Amino acid sequence: MITIKVGHNLDPDRAMQKLKNKVIQEGLFQELKRRRFHAKPSLKKRLKREEAARTRVKDLRKAIARARKDEEEEFGY
Repeated sequence: MITIKVGHNLDPDRAMQKLKNKVIQEGLFQELKRRRFHAKPSLKKRLKREEAARTRVKDLRKAIARARKDEEEEFGY
């Protein structure tokens, strides 16, 4: 359960922003968006496959950047 403690000196707008950030961090926001409408199983599979492809590309780019950084440190470019 997500809780935000609001002190007597804390601005309510700031508390709402903290709540929003926690909801996003916990993944509830994406879950609510996903459950807003019914999705056929074939659509769910396709979306999952596309997300996996994006994750693979992102991980590959990170690995390449890490390798370049290690190479620069090793050879002193």
